[in-house]
Amino acid sequence: MTLPALPLFHRLAGQPVVVLGHGEAAAAKRRLVERAGGNVVDDLALGIDTGARIAFVAHEDEAAARADALRARCAGLLVNVVDRPELCDFTTPSLIDRSPVVIAVGTSGASAGLAKALRLRIDAMLPQGLGALADALFAARSALRARWPDGAARRRALDVALGAGGALDPFREPFRGQAGAAVEAWIASSETLRAARHVIRLTSPDPDDLTLRQARLLGQADALIAGPAIPEAILIRARADAQRLTPGDPEPAGIVVELIFQAP
Repeated sequence: MTLPALPLFHRLAGQPVVVLGHGEAAAAKRRLVERAGGNVVDDLALGIDTGARIAFVAHEDEAAARADALRARCAGLLVNVVDRPELCDFTTPSLIDRSPVVIAVGTSGASAGLAKALRLRIDAMLPQGLGALADALFAARSALRARWPDGAARRRALDVALGAGGALDPFREPFRGQAGAAVEAWIASSETLRAARHVIRLTSPDPDDLTLRQARLLGQADALIAGPAIPEAILIRARADAQRLTPGDPEPAGIVVELIFQAP
């Protein structure tokens, strides 16, 4: 399956960002850039001269929008043209902010309304303490490496701790003032998830038919063993960095999941 766009998080703090146009649409883009710490530049030539890499074009006039988009693109800038996805190099997602955790919901310009609706639903599900938990895990990096020097073992331990019902389950409240202590206590008492091999027998090519256990195993797998009959829609439910193996390949250490298609 092909992604319609590659989601990226771009650091703008202290960087010039071109925002062209007037009215509420342009004002909204200026607020977005300033929220990310960027320096708004309202002149394209000045933005090019100062090293801007991104331009937002919010002209109501289509001819003006096309002209400035072309000029910016020819100068090497990535361009977003408000309400004209066919002219965009990138689109701006609907954001859920639990800094430093940021969740972006996008539709590649297909429907801003749908992205907003999804964002509101997801936002209501997420605890306010997510940011504190992320900060605590960042502060504990040295302790995590000391406890689990092997990267794969460290990843497996985090998978268990952050999973549903785990010691650091991010959907559990409250974490705000206690996140650091919770992470320290988990590191002190936790054991590494041992290497294991699991077999998932699929009865359907639809990823929505995966059981909760199967989805969890896919998300934890360090390596997948899958023949050509396994749909890509299933395989992409695994981590992007999980090794892709075929039956008969040497199996690495870690959590190895073999997928077998078995018609019901």
